[in-house]
Amino acid sequence: MAMMRAIGLMSGTSLDGVDIALIETDGETIRVERGHNNFLAPLGPTGYRGYGEDEKALLRAATKDAESVVRPDDRPGRLPEAEGFVTRAHAEAVEQFLADNGLQPADIDVIGFHGQTVIHRPDHRISIQIGDGPALASRLGIAVVSDLRRADIEAGGQGAPLVPVFHKALAEAAGMEGPFGILNIGGVANATLVDSKGGVIAFDTGPGNSLIDEWMQEREGKNLDDGGRTAARGRPDEQLLAWLLTHPFFFRRPPKSLDRNWFSHKLAGQLSTEDGAATLTAFTARAVARALDHAPEIPTRWIVAGGGARNGELVRLLNYHLRAEIMTADAIGWSSAYLEAQAFAYLAVRSMQGLPITFPATTGVREPISGGVLSRP
Repeated sequence: MAMMRAIGLMSGTSLDGVDIALIETDGETIRVERGHNNFLAPLGPTGYRGYGEDEKALLRAATKDAESVVRPDDRPGRLPEAEGFVTRAHAEAVEQFLADNGLQPADIDVIGFHGQTVIHRPDHRISIQIGDGPALASRLGIAVVSDLRRADIEAGGQGAPLVPVFHKALAEAAGMEGPFGILNIGGVANATLVDSKGGVIAFDTGPGNSLIDEWMQEREGKNLDDGGRTAARGRPDEQLLAWLLTHPFFFRRPPKSLDRNWFSHKLAGQLSTEDGAATLTAFTARAVARALDHAPEIPTRWIVAGGGARNGELVRLLNYHLRAEIMTADAIGWSSAYLEAQAFAYLAVRSMQGLPITFPATTGVREPISGGVLSRP
């Protein structure tokens, strides 16, 4: 199959903004270049459109309103307003990205539009990512693949994580062999585990950055714990951590996925700012370690991506608890910040080609299936 130029868009559960990335792929292989020490060079240009505080507040309100959803097409409260905003923000991100890189809409074959997750309850066959794919395609004049989780959910899968098939393609392009893990720490953390025979399992491990970010916003008015410095000054509450890790989610066998609303930063209660940050950061790291209870083969190295890769204290704790070689995605030529956006570009091409994007070992769906809804301008 011919290579296609695809843009991927990702707005994660951290609610910080829109990541945008361009890759070239035929839906199976990825066009890459070798850089220094044979590491992969960046796949293509990237960009970012941050959310303002009023925009974040709207998305937080919509996420709260989504708790009353009972059907996949329900849009109570401020969800319609938020859906319109998400669509506009993503359109603006693409328009600026094209201008910055001297590109025209005709230069792009497809856009993978994840949208904004406001609720994820796969056991009730509900996972809503707001954002209007047809409207985005019409405004930009580019084909858009959206609603990438629904087919898997309707077929009995978890609808998440979606990125493992891209992780595997990227690892193959890099010539990596198992056993290794790829850990993406966004608002929620998810892991892709590849064994020494090339077998893949994937699942959410637990909270990622979301609890830490919400704690810092409430206590310090900051969007995140920059570098994990606040957590590094604190001491985790061991009794609270032990209790948190008794949540039924951690005892479920994969595949499994997590709704970010299952845990709250308010669990840290009356702890000091530093001790609360330390506790929530340790919770993320220990949840990853607990995930190895379900690993068919323990990874000897991990690639860490997502916002969590920039949290030095979290990476230090992962080194301690995983007892394996830990490398950030950036250190091997991948992109910690834009890996998920790249993944949704890849998934959009796979969707257009009718190739599967979810699998029994990644989402629990009965058989490999494709997914996504194609909207043409």
